[in-house]
Amino acid sequence: MPVNKRSKYRGSRTCGGGTHKNRRGAGNRGGRGRAGINAHRFVKFYLEMGGPVFGKHGFHHTSINPVRVLDVGSIDQIIPVLVASGIARQEGDTVVLEASVIGIEKVLGGGRVTQKMTISAQSFSEQAKIKIEAMGGQAQVV
Repeated sequence: MPVNKRSKYRGSRTCGGGTHKNRRGAGNRGGRGRAGINAHRFVKFYLEMGGPVFGKHGFHHTSINPVRVLDVGSIDQIIPVLVASGIARQEGDTVVLEASVIGIEKVLGGGRVTQKMTISAQSFSEQAKIKIEAMGGQAQVV
């Protein structure tokens, strides 16, 4: 009967490590060096350094107050629903809409305009104004 591990595994190909593939490569030891922020064996290293030494640093360019926008073509497509629900109103051949009612701050110029519209919003892109006024409508800045 073997007395210690060394003699126990004499003549064994894998020495108790399972199949011969199990101890191959750096993936079996969790990466090389200090790879991985959550590597269990580097917790002491992080504590000694006073916190994580990896990760993102510097400025993060994010918009604090993103502007809620919608294309004028999308507004044109949903006009029947807006009129039916009472959000927009039909005055003759013109549809009147306040963009703030549907939570829109700026109207952009994407899409096609097929109806005469009067839209009130905080701001419009130049292309949106051109498309609305080309159909005989108005873009009113509130």
